[in-house]
Amino acid sequence: MRRTRGLLSRGPVSRGPVPWGPASRRRAAGPLRETFALTVLPLVAALALPAAFAGGGTRRWFGGRAENQRAGAQAAKDEAAAAFYELDTAQRDLRISIETITAVDSSPAARRAVADFEALGHRIDEASHTYIAAVDAHDLDRDDLEASAASRARTELTAAKGELDRVKRELDRFTDGLGPLLGKAETQLARLAPAVERARQALLAASNALDAARASGLRADDLAARLAALSPELTKLNQGAGQHGVPQTLERAEQVIRQAEAIRAEADRLPELAAETGRRLVSLRTRAQALTTRCEQVEPVLSELRRRFTAACWQDLQGVPGLAAENVRQAEGKLAEAGTARDEQRWADTTALLSTVRALLNTTDEAVSAAGDRLSRLNAVQKDPEQEIERTRFAIRDAQRLAMAGRHTPDPRHAHPLDGAVARLERAVAGLEGRHPDYWHFLTETEAVRRSVAQVVSLIREDRGGSAG
Repeated sequence: MRRTRGLLSRGPVSRGPVPWGPASRRRAAGPLRETFALTVLPLVAALALPAAFAGGGTRRWFGGRAENQRAGAQAAKDEAAAAFYELDTAQRDLRISIETITAVDSSPAARRAVADFEALGHRIDEASHTYIAAVDAHDLDRDDLEASAASRARTELTAAKGELDRVKRELDRFTDGLGPLLGKAETQLARLAPAVERARQALLAASNALDAARASGLRADDLAARLAALSPELTKLNQGAGQHGVPQTLERAEQVIRQAEAIRAEADRLPELAAETGRRLVSLRTRAQALTTRCEQVEPVLSELRRRFTAACWQDLQGVPGLAAENVRQAEGKLAEAGTARDEQRWADTTALLSTVRALLNTTDEAVSAAGDRLSRLNAVQKDPEQEIERTRFAIRDAQRLAMAGRHTPDPRHAHPLDGAVARLERAVAGLEGRHPDYWHFLTETEAVRRSVAQVVSLIREDRGGSAG
């Protein structure tokens, strides 16, 4: 340092021309080197000394090539990290989609999708492990990182990124293929919450309707029991699809809605049902009483039939008085049971009993009416059989004209039944001759003839309708 100060303290340098050719550079080299060594090197040492005690963070300088390799490796590491993050994010999203599908769909296609996702997961794990191993194998922050090591790191990290990208593309294709299954699953999931809410609202409406019916004095015990039976189903709905499955929960919700709506409708109708049942009881009792009076008139009708007509005209009516009396007796007993059931508000039993009463009274009414109708018809044909004969002949002639319309000869399928009807009518008319004609046989024969003629007419029209078509 003393020498340096001596050199630097010399007087001013001569301002005259200085020769500066090669020989001069050689002559000046010695003094310049000495001056540089005495002045610059101690300065560099002084500047480097604090850095030697500054700790980490200051990287040794190995030249441009090593730093370029380090930068390239770091860039490859960053790109691989971004690819790893994208793949991980896509896998998480895909897992959510798979879970959505499996929660709803148990079809073979859904099971295949789950298996394919697991296989794809193995390939994702392998690519991820390759990337992590490459990252762990190279510390790009080392001060003494050599260019060759940085180059190897860049190569391995670039390869790891390429594998991550390939698996990501495969995952994207798989995700695109899940579209139909995922759409179906999401549709069902979208239906789930509204369906469960509708079920809850239906149960609430049924409960309110039941309360209103009870407020009017009706017990509605059967409806209350049916509503209580739905309580376990509501519990399962509240537990959610995670425990019972989406399809099962949707089906359960629909069943609850149907049953609850049926209970609500019956509860709403219950007051009207009670009033209607009362009206039916009164009506059927009145009808039973009227039939009792009519049954008393059957015996005089039968007596007149026996006196004026042959046994064949009334023999089948002999059991009508006893049948009518028994039916009325049974109907009255069922009416009493129906009244008791109504008082106990057993509406289903009341309705069934009233239906039985109605059937008994209908049968009795038909039997009682048959006796009176028989006497009226026999009186009419006895007085003027020609009216019945002409009515039947007109039906035959009308059918014959239809059979010949547009034809020179009738179809045998039509002609033979019509000829048989003519012959049958003639035999019935001949049976009226004699002292005690069987008028009832005559009436039944003419009715049978008209029915057979009507069948021929229907056949003709069907044949011609088919031909026209």
